[in-house]
Amino acid sequence: MAPSVSYSMTVRLEVGSRGRAVSEITRAVEHAGGVVTALDVNAAGHERLRVDVTCAARDTAHAEAIVEALTGLPDVAVHKVSDRTFLLHLGGKIEMRSKVPLRTRDELSMAYTPGVARVSLAIAGNPDDVRRLTVKRNSVAVVTDGSAVLGLGNIGPYAALPVMEGKAALFKRFAGIDAWPICLDTQDTDEIVRTVQAIAPGWGGINLEDISAPRCFEVERRLRDLLDIPVFHDDQHGTAIVVMAALTNALRVVGKELGTVRIAMAGAGAAGSAILRLLLAGGAKDVCVCDDQGAVYRGRPGLDGDQNLHWIAENTNAVGYHGDLVGAVRGADVFIGVSAPNLLTGDDIATMKPDAIVFALANPEPEVDPDAAREYAAVIATGRSDYPNQINNVLAFPGVFRGLLDAQSRTINDDMLVAAARALADVVTADELGPNYIIPSVFHPDVASAVAAAVREAATASGSSTGPALPAAPIAPVAAVAPVAAPGE
Repeated sequence: MAPSVSYSMTVRLEVGSRGRAVSEITRAVEHAGGVVTALDVNAAGHERLRVDVTCAARDTAHAEAIVEALTGLPDVAVHKVSDRTFLLHLGGKIEMRSKVPLRTRDELSMAYTPGVARVSLAIAGNPDDVRRLTVKRNSVAVVTDGSAVLGLGNIGPYAALPVMEGKAALFKRFAGIDAWPICLDTQDTDEIVRTVQAIAPGWGGINLEDISAPRCFEVERRLRDLLDIPVFHDDQHGTAIVVMAALTNALRVVGKELGTVRIAMAGAGAAGSAILRLLLAGGAKDVCVCDDQGAVYRGRPGLDGDQNLHWIAENTNAVGYHGDLVGAVRGADVFIGVSAPNLLTGDDIATMKPDAIVFALANPEPEVDPDAAREYAAVIATGRSDYPNQINNVLAFPGVFRGLLDAQSRTINDDMLVAAARALADVVTADELGPNYIIPSVFHPDVASAVAAAVREAATASGSSTGPALPAAPIAPVAAVAPVAAPGE
Protein backbone atom coordinates (compact mmCIF):
# COMPACT_ATOMS: atom_id res chain seq x y z
CA MET A 1 0.00 0.00 0.00
CA ALA A 2 1.34 3.43 -0.94
CA PRO A 3 1.78 6.24 1.62
CA SER A 4 -1.42 8.21 2.12
CA VAL A 5 -2.32 11.68 3.33
CA SER A 6 -4.64 9.89 5.80
CA TYR A 7 -1.46 9.03 7.71
CA SER A 8 0.20 12.41 7.35
CA MET A 9 2.26 13.84 10.19
CA THR A 10 4.46 16.82 10.92
CA VAL A 11 7.63 16.17 12.90
CA ARG A 12 9.40 19.10 14.55
CA LEU A 13 13.15 18.56 14.63
CA GLU A 14 16.14 20.46 15.86
CA VAL A 15 19.26 19.83 13.78
CA GLY A 16 22.74 21.14 13.50
CA SER A 17 23.09 24.17 11.25
CA ARG A 18 25.18 22.59 8.52
CA GLY A 19 24.82 22.26 4.79
CA ARG A 20 23.63 18.65 4.49
CA ALA A 21 21.29 18.51 7.50
CA VAL A 22 18.05 19.07 5.59
CA SER A 23 18.91 16.65 2.78
CA GLU A 24 19.76 13.97 5.35
CA ILE A 25 16.28 14.37 6.88
CA THR A 26 14.59 13.99 3.51
CA ARG A 27 16.72 10.98 2.64
CA ALA A 28 15.90 9.28 5.97
CA VAL A 29 12.14 9.65 5.38
CA GLU A 30 12.40 8.30 1.85
CA HIS A 31 14.61 5.36 2.90
CA ALA A 32 11.96 4.50 5.52
CA GLY A 33 9.34 4.36 2.75
CA GLY A 34 7.64 7.68 3.51
CA VAL A 35 6.92 10.61 1.21
CA VAL A 36 8.00 14.13 2.18
CA THR A 37 5.21 16.57 1.28
CA ALA A 38 6.57 19.72 2.95
CA LEU A 39 9.69 20.88 4.74
CA ASP A 40 9.85 24.21 6.55
CA VAL A 41 12.76 25.81 8.40
CA ASN A 42 10.91 27.93 10.97
CA ALA A 43 13.83 29.05 13.12
CA ALA A 44 17.50 29.38 12.33
CA GLY A 45 20.57 30.19 14.33
CA HIS A 46 24.30 29.95 13.88
CA GLU A 47 24.43 26.54 15.58
CA ARG A 48 20.95 24.98 15.27
CA LEU A 49 17.96 24.86 12.89
CA ARG A 50 14.35 24.09 13.80
CA VAL A 51 12.75 22.15 10.97
CA ASP A 52 9.16 20.96 10.48
CA VAL A 53 9.05 17.99 8.11
CA THR A 54 5.62 16.85 6.89
CA CYS A 55 5.40 13.37 5.43
CA ALA A 56 2.92 10.66 4.50
CA ALA A 57 3.04 7.08 5.76
CA ARG A 58 1.21 3.85 4.97
CA ASP A 59 -0.27 3.27 8.41
CA THR A 60 0.33 4.03 12.10
CA ALA A 61 3.14 1.51 12.48
CA HIS A 62 4.87 2.91 9.40
CA ALA A 63 4.57 6.45 10.77
CA GLU A 64 6.25 5.32 14.00
CA ALA A 65 9.03 3.70 11.97
CA ILE A 66 9.65 6.97 10.11
CA VAL A 67 9.90 8.88 13.39
CA GLU A 68 12.32 6.26 14.68
CA ALA A 69 14.46 6.69 11.56
CA LEU A 70 14.57 10.44 12.11
CA THR A 71 15.42 9.97 15.78
CA GLY A 72 18.38 7.84 14.79
CA LEU A 73 20.01 10.55 12.68
CA PRO A 74 23.17 12.08 14.17
CA ASP A 75 22.78 15.54 15.68
CA VAL A 76 18.97 15.45 15.30
CA ALA A 77 16.51 15.90 18.19
CA VAL A 78 12.80 15.11 17.73
CA HIS A 79 10.74 17.62 19.72
CA LYS A 80 7.14 16.99 18.66
CA VAL A 81 5.13 14.71 16.37
CA SER A 82 1.71 15.94 15.22
CA ASP A 83 -0.79 13.66 13.48
CA ARG A 84 -2.34 16.00 10.92
CA THR A 85 -5.56 13.98 10.63
CA PHE A 86 -6.20 14.18 14.37
CA LEU A 87 -5.37 17.90 14.36
CA LEU A 88 -7.97 18.44 11.64
CA HIS A 89 -10.63 16.78 13.81
CA LEU A 90 -9.89 18.68 17.05
CA GLY A 91 -13.11 20.27 18.30
CA GLY A 92 -15.10 18.76 15.42
CA LYS A 93 -15.29 19.71 11.74
CA ILE A 94 -18.66 21.48 11.53
CA GLU A 95 -20.50 24.33 13.24
CA MET A 96 -23.81 26.18 13.11
CA ARG A 97 -23.84 29.83 12.07
CA SER A 98 -26.63 32.36 11.87
CA LYS A 99 -27.53 33.47 8.35
CA VAL A 100 -28.98 36.77 9.62
CA PRO A 101 -27.30 39.57 11.60
CA LEU A 102 -28.14 39.79 15.30
CA ARG A 103 -26.57 43.12 16.18
CA THR A 104 -29.46 45.25 17.42
CA ARG A 105 -32.58 44.98 19.53
CA ASP A 106 -34.71 45.23 16.37
CA GLU A 107 -32.89 42.33 14.72
CA LEU A 108 -33.30 40.18 17.85
CA SER A 109 -36.99 41.03 18.00
CA MET A 110 -37.53 39.84 14.43
CA ALA A 111 -35.29 36.77 14.54
CA TYR A 112 -36.64 35.62 17.90
CA THR A 113 -39.35 36.79 20.25
CA PRO A 114 -41.72 38.49 19.75
CA GLY A 115 -41.48 38.65 15.95
CA VAL A 116 -40.87 34.93 15.42
CA ALA A 117 -44.31 34.17 16.87
CA ARG A 118 -45.95 35.64 13.78
CA VAL A 119 -43.99 33.25 11.57
CA SER A 120 -44.89 30.28 13.78
CA LEU A 121 -48.59 31.17 13.58
CA ALA A 122 -48.34 31.47 9.79
CA ILE A 123 -46.87 27.97 9.57
CA ALA A 124 -49.51 26.63 11.96
CA GLY A 125 -52.14 28.02 9.60
CA ASN A 126 -50.39 26.71 6.48
CA PRO A 127 -47.90 23.90 7.22
CA ASP A 128 -46.59 23.94 3.65
CA ASP A 129 -44.92 27.26 4.47
CA VAL A 130 -42.42 25.45 6.70
CA ARG A 131 -40.14 24.81 3.71
CA ARG A 132 -40.28 28.45 2.68
CA LEU A 133 -39.78 29.97 6.13
CA THR A 134 -37.39 27.59 7.90
CA VAL A 135 -34.17 25.65 7.46
CA LYS A 136 -36.22 22.56 6.54
CA ARG A 137 -36.00 23.71 2.93
CA ASN A 138 -32.25 23.07 2.97
CA SER A 139 -31.62 20.51 5.70
CA VAL A 140 -30.66 16.84 5.83
CA ALA A 141 -30.25 14.57 8.84
CA VAL A 142 -27.31 12.18 8.55
CA VAL A 143 -28.54 9.24 10.66
CA THR A 144 -26.50 6.27 11.85
CA ASP A 145 -26.48 3.64 14.58
CA GLY A 146 -22.75 3.07 14.21
CA SER A 147 -23.18 -0.57 13.25
CA ALA A 148 -21.29 -0.62 9.92
CA VAL A 149 -18.95 2.38 9.83
CA LEU A 150 -16.67 2.47 6.79
CA GLY A 151 -14.72 -0.79 6.94
CA LEU A 152 -14.44 -0.60 10.71
CA GLY A 153 -17.57 -2.59 11.57
CA ASN A 154 -19.84 -2.10 14.58
CA ILE A 155 -17.99 0.64 16.48
CA GLY A 156 -21.05 2.40 17.93
CA PRO A 157 -22.51 5.92 17.80
CA TYR A 158 -19.69 7.82 19.52
CA ALA A 159 -16.98 6.48 17.22
CA ALA A 160 -19.28 7.05 14.23
CA LEU A 161 -19.63 10.77 14.97
CA PRO A 162 -16.40 11.91 13.21
CA VAL A 163 -17.56 10.12 10.06
CA MET A 164 -21.02 11.68 10.20
CA GLU A 165 -19.45 15.11 10.76
CA GLY A 166 -17.39 14.52 7.63
CA LYS A 167 -20.52 13.61 5.71
CA ALA A 168 -22.22 16.80 6.87
CA ALA A 169 -19.18 18.83 5.82
CA LEU A 170 -19.28 17.28 2.35
CA PHE A 171 -22.98 18.12 2.00
CA LYS A 172 -22.20 21.75 2.74
CA ARG A 173 -19.07 21.98 0.63
CA PHE A 174 -20.37 20.35 -2.51
CA ALA A 175 -24.08 21.23 -2.50
CA GLY A 176 -24.62 24.05 0.00
CA ILE A 177 -26.85 21.80 2.14
CA ASP A 178 -27.05 22.19 5.92
CA ALA A 179 -26.64 18.69 7.32
CA TRP A 180 -26.33 17.50 10.91
CA PRO A 181 -25.05 14.19 12.32
CA ILE A 182 -27.64 12.19 14.26
CA CYS A 183 -25.89 9.28 16.01
CA LEU A 184 -28.40 6.96 17.68
CA ASP A 185 -27.54 4.92 20.76
CA THR A 186 -29.64 1.99 19.66
CA GLN A 187 -29.42 -0.75 17.06
CA ASP A 188 -33.00 -1.87 17.45
CA THR A 189 -34.79 -1.51 14.13
CA ASP A 190 -38.12 -0.46 15.62
CA GLU A 191 -36.46 2.16 17.83
CA ILE A 192 -34.42 3.59 14.95
CA VAL A 193 -37.52 3.90 12.78
CA ARG A 194 -39.56 5.50 15.55
CA THR A 195 -36.79 7.95 16.47
CA VAL A 196 -36.25 9.12 12.92
CA GLN A 197 -39.99 9.40 12.40
CA ALA A 198 -40.23 11.59 15.53
CA ILE A 199 -37.49 14.02 14.45
CA ALA A 200 -38.45 14.14 10.76
CA PRO A 201 -40.47 17.40 10.88
CA GLY A 202 -37.24 19.37 11.21
CA TRP A 203 -35.63 18.02 8.06
CA GLY A 204 -36.06 18.12 4.31
CA GLY A 205 -34.46 14.71 3.83
CA ILE A 206 -32.96 11.77 5.69
CA ASN A 207 -29.58 10.30 4.73
CA LEU A 208 -29.16 6.91 6.38
CA GLU A 209 -25.51 6.05 6.87
CA ASP A 210 -23.47 3.08 8.01
CA ILE A 211 -26.34 0.89 9.23
CA SER A 212 -25.57 -2.79 8.85
CA ALA A 213 -27.39 -5.15 6.49
CA PRO A 214 -29.96 -6.59 6.46
CA ARG A 215 -31.47 -4.11 8.98
CA CYS A 216 -30.68 -1.20 6.68
CA PHE A 217 -33.16 -2.53 4.10
CA GLU A 218 -36.02 -2.64 6.58
CA VAL A 219 -35.16 0.73 8.16
CA GLU A 220 -35.16 2.43 4.77
CA ARG A 221 -38.32 0.70 3.54
CA ARG A 222 -40.33 1.52 6.65
CA LEU A 223 -39.18 5.13 6.81
CA ARG A 224 -40.04 5.67 3.16
CA ASP A 225 -43.55 4.40 3.89
CA LEU A 226 -43.92 6.59 6.99
CA LEU A 227 -42.36 9.91 5.97
CA ASP A 228 -43.25 12.61 3.46
CA ILE A 229 -39.59 13.48 2.82
CA PRO A 230 -37.01 11.50 0.81
CA VAL A 231 -35.07 8.78 2.64
CA PHE A 232 -31.78 7.77 1.02
CA HIS A 233 -29.35 5.10 2.26
CA ASP A 234 -26.08 6.33 0.82
CA ASP A 235 -24.20 3.06 1.32
CA GLN A 236 -26.71 1.52 -1.06
CA HIS A 237 -27.87 4.13 -3.50
CA GLY A 238 -24.93 6.54 -3.55
CA THR A 239 -22.62 3.68 -4.42
CA ALA A 240 -25.05 2.38 -7.01
CA ILE A 241 -25.32 5.74 -8.77
CA VAL A 242 -21.56 6.18 -9.09
CA VAL A 243 -21.03 2.57 -10.21
CA MET A 244 -23.70 2.88 -12.88
CA ALA A 245 -22.26 6.19 -14.11
CA ALA A 246 -18.75 4.74 -14.28
CA LEU A 247 -19.98 1.57 -16.01
CA THR A 248 -21.92 3.63 -18.53
CA ASN A 249 -18.71 5.37 -19.56
CA ALA A 250 -16.56 2.23 -19.35
CA LEU A 251 -18.94 0.56 -21.81
CA ARG A 252 -18.61 3.58 -24.07
CA VAL A 253 -14.83 3.17 -23.99
CA VAL A 254 -14.99 -0.49 -25.10
CA GLY A 255 -17.96 -0.08 -27.44
CA LYS A 256 -20.41 -2.36 -25.62
CA GLU A 257 -24.01 -1.93 -24.44
CA LEU A 258 -25.42 -2.51 -20.95
CA GLY A 259 -28.25 -4.63 -22.29
CA THR A 260 -25.94 -7.11 -24.03
CA VAL A 261 -23.01 -7.58 -21.65
CA ARG A 262 -22.64 -10.36 -19.13
CA ILE A 263 -21.96 -9.07 -15.59
CA ALA A 264 -20.49 -11.04 -12.67
CA MET A 265 -20.86 -9.48 -9.24
CA ALA A 266 -19.23 -10.26 -5.88
CA GLY A 267 -21.27 -9.04 -2.93
CA ALA A 268 -24.98 -9.32 -2.14
CA GLY A 269 -25.13 -6.94 0.81
CA ALA A 270 -26.41 -3.37 0.93
CA ALA A 271 -24.16 -1.93 -1.79
CA GLY A 272 -24.26 -4.99 -4.05
CA SER A 273 -28.04 -5.25 -3.92
CA ALA A 274 -28.52 -1.57 -4.70
CA ILE A 275 -26.05 -1.69 -7.58
CA LEU A 276 -27.87 -4.70 -8.99
CA ARG A 277 -31.29 -3.06 -8.74
CA LEU A 278 -30.07 0.09 -10.47
CA LEU A 279 -28.30 -1.84 -13.23
CA LEU A 280 -31.48 -3.83 -13.90
CA ALA A 281 -33.52 -0.61 -13.90
CA GLY A 282 -31.02 0.85 -16.39
CA GLY A 283 -31.34 -2.07 -18.81
CA ALA A 284 -28.90 -4.81 -17.72
CA LYS A 285 -30.14 -8.28 -18.69
CA ASP A 286 -27.47 -10.87 -17.82
CA VAL A 287 -26.16 -10.68 -14.25
CA CYS A 288 -24.83 -13.35 -11.89
CA VAL A 289 -24.33 -12.39 -8.24
CA CYS A 290 -22.04 -14.30 -5.88
CA ASP A 291 -21.76 -14.09 -2.11
CA ASP A 292 -19.55 -16.04 0.29
CA GLN A 293 -21.53 -19.19 -0.54
CA GLY A 294 -21.00 -18.88 -4.29
CA ALA A 295 -23.54 -17.97 -6.97
CA VAL A 296 -27.04 -16.96 -5.92
CA TYR A 297 -29.55 -19.05 -7.83
CA ARG A 298 -33.17 -20.11 -7.57
CA GLY A 299 -33.63 -22.95 -5.15
CA ARG A 300 -30.32 -22.46 -3.35
CA PRO A 301 -30.63 -23.70 0.24
CA GLY A 302 -31.23 -20.93 2.78
CA LEU A 303 -32.80 -18.38 0.46
CA ASP A 304 -36.23 -18.54 2.07
CA GLY A 305 -34.89 -16.93 5.24
CA ASP A 306 -33.39 -13.93 3.42
CA GLN A 307 -35.75 -11.69 1.44
CA ASN A 308 -32.89 -9.87 -0.24
CA LEU A 309 -31.14 -13.02 -1.49
CA HIS A 310 -34.48 -14.45 -2.56
CA TRP A 311 -35.13 -11.34 -4.68
CA ILE A 312 -31.66 -11.58 -6.23
CA ALA A 313 -32.23 -15.23 -7.10
CA GLU A 314 -35.54 -14.43 -8.78
CA ASN A 315 -34.12 -11.59 -10.89
CA THR A 316 -30.65 -12.78 -11.93
CA ASN A 317 -28.69 -15.84 -13.07
CA ALA A 318 -31.20 -16.95 -15.68
CA VAL A 319 -29.00 -19.91 -16.67
CA GLY A 320 -28.97 -21.24 -13.10
CA TYR A 321 -25.20 -21.25 -12.59
CA HIS A 322 -24.36 -23.03 -9.29
CA GLY A 323 -20.58 -22.50 -9.07
CA ASP A 324 -18.18 -20.08 -7.44
CA LEU A 325 -17.03 -16.54 -8.30
CA VAL A 326 -14.08 -17.70 -10.37
CA GLY A 327 -16.44 -19.62 -12.62
CA ALA A 328 -18.91 -16.74 -12.77
CA VAL A 329 -16.19 -14.40 -13.99
CA ARG A 330 -15.15 -16.76 -16.77
CA GLY A 331 -16.55 -15.39 -20.04
CA ALA A 332 -18.04 -12.26 -18.40
CA ASP A 333 -17.69 -8.80 -19.92
CA VAL A 334 -17.87 -6.99 -16.59
CA PHE A 335 -16.85 -7.76 -13.02
CA ILE A 336 -18.17 -5.63 -10.14
CA GLY A 337 -16.92 -6.38 -6.65
CA VAL A 338 -18.24 -4.84 -3.42
CA SER A 339 -17.25 -7.61 -1.06
CA ALA A 340 -13.86 -8.73 0.27
CA PRO A 341 -10.19 -8.50 -0.73
CA ASN A 342 -8.18 -10.87 -2.92
CA LEU A 343 -10.99 -13.04 -4.25
CA LEU A 344 -9.56 -13.14 -7.78
CA THR A 345 -6.19 -13.19 -9.51
CA GLY A 346 -4.97 -11.73 -12.74
CA ASP A 347 -5.28 -15.20 -14.27
CA ASP A 348 -9.00 -15.17 -13.41
CA ILE A 349 -9.41 -11.82 -15.18
CA ALA A 350 -7.68 -13.35 -18.20
CA THR A 351 -10.66 -15.72 -18.59
CA MET A 352 -13.05 -12.80 -19.15
CA LYS A 353 -14.07 -11.67 -22.62
CA PRO A 354 -11.84 -9.27 -24.58
CA ASP A 355 -12.09 -5.61 -23.53
CA ALA A 356 -13.16 -6.66 -20.05
CA ILE A 357 -14.22 -4.12 -17.43
CA VAL A 358 -13.19 -4.69 -13.78
CA PHE A 359 -14.60 -2.68 -10.88
CA ALA A 360 -12.82 -4.00 -7.77
CA LEU A 361 -14.27 -1.76 -5.08
CA ALA A 362 -13.44 -3.42 -1.75
CA ASN A 363 -11.48 -0.92 0.35
CA PRO A 364 -8.64 -0.63 1.13
CA GLU A 365 -7.74 -3.99 -0.44
CA PRO A 366 -9.71 -4.71 -3.63
CA GLU A 367 -11.06 -8.07 -4.81
CA VAL A 368 -8.22 -8.33 -7.32
CA ASP A 369 -4.94 -6.50 -7.49
CA PRO A 370 -5.54 -3.61 -9.93
CA ASP A 371 -2.10 -3.93 -11.48
CA ALA A 372 -2.60 -7.66 -12.09
CA ALA A 373 -6.07 -7.04 -13.54
CA ARG A 374 -4.74 -4.32 -15.82
CA GLU A 375 -2.72 -6.93 -17.71
CA TYR A 376 -5.96 -8.30 -19.16
CA ALA A 377 -8.80 -5.77 -18.61
CA ALA A 378 -9.43 -2.71 -20.73
CA VAL A 379 -10.89 -0.56 -17.92
CA ILE A 380 -10.21 -0.75 -14.17
CA ALA A 381 -11.97 1.11 -11.34
CA THR A 382 -11.41 0.85 -7.59
CA GLY A 383 -12.56 2.50 -4.39
CA ARG A 384 -9.07 3.88 -3.78
CA SER A 385 -7.76 7.37 -4.40
CA ASP A 386 -4.30 6.17 -5.49
CA TYR A 387 -5.61 4.58 -8.72
CA PRO A 388 -7.51 6.16 -11.62
CA ASN A 389 -11.30 5.90 -11.71
CA GLN A 390 -12.10 6.07 -8.00
CA ILE A 391 -15.72 5.16 -7.19
CA ASN A 392 -16.50 7.76 -4.53
CA ASN A 393 -20.00 8.41 -3.15
CA VAL A 394 -19.34 12.13 -2.81
CA LEU A 395 -19.88 12.26 -6.57
CA ALA A 396 -23.54 11.43 -5.98
CA PHE A 397 -25.18 12.23 -2.66
CA PRO A 398 -24.66 16.04 -2.52
CA GLY A 399 -26.21 16.58 -5.94
CA VAL A 400 -28.96 14.02 -5.35
CA PHE A 401 -30.16 15.76 -2.20
CA ARG A 402 -29.75 19.21 -3.76
CA GLY A 403 -32.14 18.14 -6.52
CA LEU A 404 -34.58 16.49 -4.10
CA LEU A 405 -34.71 19.52 -1.81
CA ASP A 406 -35.13 21.96 -4.68
CA ALA A 407 -37.96 19.83 -6.10
CA GLN A 408 -39.60 19.62 -2.65
CA SER A 409 -39.80 15.89 -3.29
CA ARG A 410 -41.61 13.59 -0.89
CA THR A 411 -39.63 10.52 -1.90
CA ILE A 412 -36.91 9.12 -4.15
CA ASN A 413 -37.33 6.40 -6.77
CA ASP A 414 -35.34 4.44 -9.34
CA ASP A 415 -36.06 6.96 -12.11
CA MET A 416 -34.31 9.66 -10.07
CA LEU A 417 -31.36 7.39 -9.32
CA VAL A 418 -30.94 6.45 -12.99
CA ALA A 419 -31.21 10.12 -13.97
CA ALA A 420 -28.47 10.97 -11.46
CA ALA A 421 -26.20 8.24 -12.83
CA ARG A 422 -26.67 9.30 -16.44
CA ALA A 423 -26.07 12.95 -15.60
CA LEU A 424 -22.90 12.06 -13.70
CA ALA A 425 -21.64 9.98 -16.62
CA ASP A 426 -22.31 12.82 -19.06
CA VAL A 427 -20.07 15.21 -17.08
CA VAL A 428 -17.19 13.36 -18.78
CA THR A 429 -17.15 14.64 -22.34
CA ALA A 430 -16.38 12.51 -25.40
CA ASP A 431 -13.03 14.26 -25.79
CA GLU A 432 -12.07 13.45 -22.19
CA LEU A 433 -13.34 9.88 -22.05
CA GLY A 434 -10.74 7.14 -21.87
CA PRO A 435 -9.75 4.00 -19.93
CA ASN A 436 -8.28 6.08 -17.10
CA TYR A 437 -11.04 8.71 -17.00
CA ILE A 438 -14.52 7.23 -16.91
CA ILE A 439 -15.75 9.19 -13.89
CA PRO A 440 -15.13 12.87 -13.09
CA SER A 441 -13.10 14.13 -10.18
CA VAL A 442 -15.03 14.95 -7.01
CA PHE A 443 -13.69 18.49 -7.51
CA HIS A 444 -15.09 18.84 -11.04
CA PRO A 445 -17.14 22.07 -10.95
CA ASP A 446 -20.12 20.60 -12.83
CA VAL A 447 -20.72 17.38 -10.87
CA ALA A 448 -23.14 18.48 -8.14
CA SER A 449 -25.08 20.90 -10.33
CA ALA A 450 -25.49 18.37 -13.17
CA VAL A 451 -26.71 15.63 -10.81
CA ALA A 452 -28.99 18.06 -8.99
CA ALA A 453 -30.61 19.27 -12.19
CA ALA A 454 -31.27 15.73 -13.40
CA VAL A 455 -32.77 14.63 -10.06
CA ARG A 456 -34.87 17.77 -9.79
CA GLU A 457 -36.28 17.20 -13.29
CA ALA A 458 -37.00 13.52 -12.60
CA ALA A 459 -38.63 14.31 -9.25
CA THR A 460 -40.84 16.96 -10.77
CA ALA A 461 -41.81 14.64 -13.63
CA SER A 462 -42.69 11.86 -11.19
CA GLY A 463 -45.24 14.02 -9.37
CA SER A 464 -43.54 13.47 -6.02
CA SER A 465 -43.20 17.15 -5.14
CA THR A 466 -45.15 18.66 -2.24
CA GLY A 467 -45.36 21.97 -4.08
CA PRO A 468 -43.82 23.87 -6.98
CA ALA A 469 -40.10 23.41 -7.34
CA LEU A 470 -38.14 26.02 -5.43
CA PRO A 471 -35.55 28.15 -7.20
CA ALA A 472 -32.40 26.11 -7.63
CA ALA A 473 -30.11 26.80 -4.69
CA PRO A 474 -26.67 28.07 -5.65
CA ILE A 475 -23.84 25.56 -5.37
CA ALA A 476 -20.44 26.94 -4.46
CA PRO A 477 -17.90 26.41 -7.25
CA VAL A 478 -15.25 23.84 -6.47
CA ALA A 479 -12.82 24.49 -9.29
CA ALA A 480 -10.57 26.58 -7.06
CA VAL A 481 -10.04 23.75 -4.60
CA ALA A 482 -6.69 21.99 -4.82
CA PRO A 483 -7.15 18.52 -6.33
CA VAL A 484 -6.26 16.50 -3.25
CA ALA A 485 -7.73 13.12 -2.40
CA ALA A 486 -11.30 13.30 -1.03
CA PRO A 487 -12.41 11.22 1.95
CA GLY A 488 -13.33 7.65 0.95
CA GLU A 489 -17.40 5.86 1.34
